[in-house]
Amino acid sequence: MKKLLLLVALSLGLQQLFSQQKDIPLSTLPSDVKDVLNEYLNILITSQDLDEAAERFLTIAGGGLVNPDGTSLRSSVKPFSLKKDFENVHFYKVPAKIERIAKTKTGQAGFGESAIAGDWYKIYIAKANGGQSAPVHIVLPKNHPTIKTPKVIQIGSF
Repeated sequence: MKKLLLLVALSLGLQQLFSQQKDIPLSTLPSDVKDVLNEYLNILITSQDLDEAAERFLTIAGGGLVNPDGTSLRSSVKPFSLKKDFENVHFYKVPAKIERIAKTKTGQAGFGESAIAGDWYKIYIAKANGGQSAPVHIVLPKNHPTIKTPKVIQIGSF
């Protein structure tokens, strides 16, 4: 039993160590990535309804959140992940208080023409009254023929 507990503790410690290796300081977050994060939060807060939020969100959405040609949100985005964030954004600090940033050097999100690869930022936003922070994933595209600005690629954690 002691060996099992030691193994679990060691495993959790290693997992924590490796997950923190991707962490970067806030000062190194590109300003255009932070701007897109704040734009996402602004869309959620200032939109009159979910339909307006979805329409406005399309301009900064990318990867698997949009259809392969990038002209509309995937059918599951609005009724599920966007709706969840739209209804719960008031629990988070706006403008964003960033608690942690994990960066992955490469990664690809999406399919077809809307598939993008580049630096992937998992940005954890603080809750207004404390509690568990929530991530928003943004990719800074590299070498894409048409997508040149950062795109939000994962939502729904609020």
